[in-house]
Amino acid sequence: MNAIIVHGIPSKDEYFSDHYPSASNSHWIPWLQKQLLMRDVRTDTPEMFKAYKPDYQEWKTEFEKNAITPETILVGHSCGGGFLLRWLSENKKAIVNKVILVAPWLDPDKRKGNGFFDFTIDPNLGARAGQIIVFESTNDEKDIYASLKMIKRSIKNITVRTFENYGHFCYEDLGTDAFPELLEAVLD
Repeated sequence: MNAIIVHGIPSKDEYFSDHYPSASNSHWIPWLQKQLLMRDVRTDTPEMFKAYKPDYQEWKTEFEKNAITPETILVGHSCGGGFLLRWLSENKKAIVNKVILVAPWLDPDKRKGNGFFDFTIDPNLGARAGQIIVFESTNDEKDIYASLKMIKRSIKNITVRTFENYGHFCYEDLGTDAFPELLEAVLD
């Protein structure tokens, strides 16, 4: 078994600041990676190039450097969750153990305008993942709710876990880098 955790989009200011860690080392990602490694789950957290300005082909190239097998658990935060949905929708032969989407974002208002989310969610994606779990919070941003609506409408047999006041599941919202509910979902 292995896990791959895909980060979201940092702001350009965060990306170029010495005061913030790289995107793959932000929020709960390092904590989750360490917890999984301590449980003998090989865990990779690819660092996406120019993450503040995502380019699908660059993210795809970086992501595909990792082993993706029927035993793989995929975790994506925000844009990372949207990326996983696109990658899985376009790679119809890919079979994975589990997909966990934390506040997934699909740019429903097309703010990025660079084609990153120009795809159709594969309605049969659930048949290629042992389980698909979506984490949502009661106080996230409106475009996250629009993305969640698209996902719930497109994919059958997903499990949705709703959390009270977890915001966008960032350090600032959680007040900690520990995310035990996510660890439990990965290991369950």
